[in-house]
Parts: sequence; C-alpha cells; structure tokens
Amino acid sequence: MLFNNRTHAGEVLAAALNDYAGQDNTLILALPRGGVPVAAEVAEALDLPLDLLLVRKLGVPGQEEYAMGALAQGGHCFFNHDVIDELRLTSEEIDMVIERETAELARRERLYRGDRGQPVVTGKTVILVDDGLATGATMRVAVCALEQNGAARIVVAVPVGAAESCERFDTRVDQVVCPHRMSPLRGVGLWYDDFSQTSDAEVIELLATHQHGVTA
Repeated sequence: MLFNNRTHAGEVLAAALNDYAGQDNTLILALPRGGVPVAAEVAEALDLPLDLLLVRKLGVPGQEEYAMGALAQGGHCFFNHDVIDELRLTSEEIDMVIERETAELARRERLYRGDRGQPVVTGKTVILVDDGLATGATMRVAVCALEQNGAARIVVAVPVGAAESCERFDTRVDQVVCPHRMSPLRGVGLWYDDFSQTSDAEVIELLATHQHGVTA
C-alpha cells in the first residue's frame, strides 16, 4: 500500500504540488466523489480554493467499471471507440448509458452546488485532482471541458496512476503531477489501505469548508 486513505494521498500529492502554493489566479477542481478528499488536503496545504468539475464514467452495460467513455457537465463527451467496437455496442445501448449518467450528473449538480454558479476557469491555472488515474477517460473529458471554457493552464494531479495514462496526458496538458506512476497499475484501489466510497455528505462538507472566490 502507498496510502492509508485519500486524506494521506492528498498530503503526498500536496507536497508534489508545492510550487503552486498561494499562487494567484489558480484553483483546484476535484473530480467527485473520490477526488474530493484528496483535493481538499491539497487545497488546505497550498492555500488555494477548491471546487468541483462534475464528470461521470460511461460504463459498459453489465460491466459498469469498464469505461467506454466519460461525460462532463455542460454536455462534454469522450468515447473510447476501441472498447465500443470491440464489444460491438449499439447506439441504443450507448444512448441508454448517456441518458442515465446525464441524469446522475444533474442530480449531483443540484445536491453539491444548490444555487451556486459554476467555477470560473477562464484565464486561470486549474489543477485537476482525482484519487488516481487508470484509463484516464474521466480525466480526459474533464480536460476537454476546461479547454473549451478557456483555462489558461491545466495541471493533471493524481497521487497514483497508470504510467501509460500519465504519458498520454504529458503531451496533452501543461503538466502532469503524479508521485507514483505504476506499470502495471492493476487498479487504483489496490494502492490504498482504505478505499471506501466517498459519501455525498462528505463532498458537500469539504466543498463548503474550502470553497471561496471560485464562482462568478
């Protein structure tokens, strides 16, 4: 095990991101739910504001942990066509998954944000944080959303990740910060002693504690 839990992983990641401590025009966006406790530790250590970038994995029907793509708030989609072609998924099957995950994104948006606006990213340095990087599908759609919304600099930050996925992002974003690049990764949860699911209540509490000066 590399980490006791997500809080410990956030402490390790914060040390690797120390160059960004206190920087103006910089914010941290966590990928819920597992990325939030990691990002909260980073935000605390670096004295930076925290918000969310809502994303959902598009899981293969019947194998939901196997990503055929990902969806981000604002309707941004990424598809892994190799998986779709290999499994011969139909447009009807794909549309069904998109519809379900779009509804879940909307539910989380209402629950986590309420009446608060979206985070302002235009012209800013954005540090995208998750608890790990496996295939990179959800992180990729998050990056696309930030690019389309005018982020000036994008940093992908995870405590542990698949080496090949990190390498793909090395050429896509401004910086990848990953203290532990593993080959093979086998699974993000294998590197945590406690990888229990992060609750909605924990997300709301952490966001309320750390969010300031982020939204319009």
